[in-house]
Amino acid sequence: MGDIQSPRLLLLKAALFIVAGCMASVGLLLDRFTWTNLFLLSVAIVSFSRFYYFCFYVIEHYIDSDYKFAGLTSVVTYYWRKPRKDRST
Repeated sequence: MGDIQSPRLLLLKAALFIVAGCMASVGLLLDRFTWTNLFLLSVAIVSFSRFYYFCFYVIEHYIDSDYKFAGLTSVVTYYWRKPRKDRST
């Protein structure tokens, strides 16, 4: 199966991710709502989003423009196989 090429399907996919994330967040907070849980959930969401951004955009545009990542396992494989002297930059 190939990559999704349709802009409409890509937007639908993004919308479904937002809906799933909102439903999971609301479910967690309805189970045990506290302001601390709300804060920690917000920090976790922002932190993982920024990590994902780093894995793809920052590495590709600022660290190694030749490497194209296919997923988070690709990032791990890239750093595992890359020589140690290149990681210091």
